[in-house]
Amino acid sequence: MVKQMIKRSIHVERLDIPTVAEMEIEVAERKGLGHPDTLIDGAAESVSRALCQYYLNEFGTILHHNVDKGLLVGGRSKPQFGGGEVLEPIYIVVAGRATSIVIKEGREIILPINEIAISAIINYIKSTFRFLNPEKHCIIESKIKQGSIDLVSIFNKKESVPLANDTSIGVGFAPFTPLEKLVIETERYLNSKDLKREIPEIGEDIKVMGLRKGREIDLTVAAATISSLIPDKSHYISVIEEVKNKIEDLAVKTTNLNVKVNLNTGDDYSKGIFYLTVTGTSAEAGDDGNTGRGNRSSGLITPMRQYSMESMAGKNPVNHTGKLFNILAQKAAKRIVDEVAGIKEVYVRLLSRIGAPIDQPQIASAAIIIEKGVSFSNIKSEVESILDDELAHITNLTPLIINGSLFKL
Repeated sequence: MVKQMIKRSIHVERLDIPTVAEMEIEVAERKGLGHPDTLIDGAAESVSRALCQYYLNEFGTILHHNVDKGLLVGGRSKPQFGGGEVLEPIYIVVAGRATSIVIKEGREIILPINEIAISAIINYIKSTFRFLNPEKHCIIESKIKQGSIDLVSIFNKKESVPLANDTSIGVGFAPFTPLEKLVIETERYLNSKDLKREIPEIGEDIKVMGLRKGREIDLTVAAATISSLIPDKSHYISVIEEVKNKIEDLAVKTTNLNVKVNLNTGDDYSKGIFYLTVTGTSAEAGDDGNTGRGNRSSGLITPMRQYSMESMAGKNPVNHTGKLFNILAQKAAKRIVDEVAGIKEVYVRLLSRIGAPIDQPQIASAAIIIEKGVSFSNIKSEVESILDDELAHITNLTPLIINGSLFKL
C-alpha cells in the first residue's frame, strides 16, 4: 500500500527589516529556576510528566490531561545572618483536568491523580532546591478535577497522528543574539552544580535582565543568597563581589560587546538591606508566582521578538498544540538557521485548528531575514522542506518532553 503524501499549508516570506541584533536597543530577560513564576511552571510540568509515566505504565498509553493552571502564594520568612526561619509556608496549588476514572472490561477503576500530583511537585522541589524543604516550607495542594474514559473506546479511536485539542499559536526564532545568549548563559551558570559547589551561598532564585544600547550591554542580576551560610555583612559583600567577578568573566567569554554587570542592586548596606533568604527563593517572603508568566519556549522572555503568550507547562504533550507547536517552532527555527546558508534571522509561526491532525496546521509560516546577495528563491524550498519534515515527525516530540530532554524551563 502506497502511503498518501500530505500536502501541508506551508508559507515562507522574506522580511526586509533589521535583525534584533542590528537594532539600537534590545531587551531580554530570564527568570531562573528558583524564581516563583518558574517554580510554579516547573510544578505544573512535573505533574504532567508524572501523569504521563503513570498512564503509560498502567495502560500503555497517555490518557487525556491538562494541568496547566497553577498558583504560588508567597510565604513569610525572617532571614538573618547565620540563620533565619520561614514563618509562614509557601502555598502551591496546581489545577486542571485529568483522566481519573477508567472503565476497563466493564469495571470502574479510580486513579490516584491528586496523590501523583502532590508527590511529583514534592520531588520537583527537592531536585531543584537545596534549602527549600517541601514538607516543612510548603503547603502543596492538587485541585485536578476528575474525568473518565472507557479504555476500549480510546484504543478503538486511536489515531496514528493525534488531533489537536485546541486552536493555538506557536512561535519560535533563531539565532539568539549576543545579548540573549549572555542572559540565558548567566542564569544557567549561576544555577549550575559547579557554581553551587564553589559558592554555595548563592540560592536558586536568579533573575537576569539584559539591556543593550548599541554595543553596550547593561546586565542586571538579582541573586538570592542563603542566610544560614552567611555569618555577617562582610561575608555577604565578599560573596557578591566574587559572583560579580565571575559573571564578568563569563561575559568576556560569551560576547565581544562591552558588558556592565549590576548585581543585587536592591541592596543598601548602610540601611541593612541585603538579599538574604532562608530557602534560596523570594517565594518564601511574599513574592508570588503564576503559570505562564515565566520563560517562553526559547528559555527567555524577549519583548523585541515575535512570540506566543501561550502557557506551555502542564499541558499534555500528546495533542495540545499550545505546547507542541511552541516547542516545534523553536526547534524548527534553530534547524533552519543551522542548515540553510544565508539566513540571518528566522521566525517560525504555527497555527493549529482544534480537531485537525497536529501535523497539519492551518499554517506553518517562516519569515526570514537573509544576507545581502542571497537569492530568496534559492533558499525558500529548503526552508519549506525543513518545516514539512519537522511537522511530519511532530509525534517524536512527546517522549522527549516526558523525559525532560526537550522542554526545559
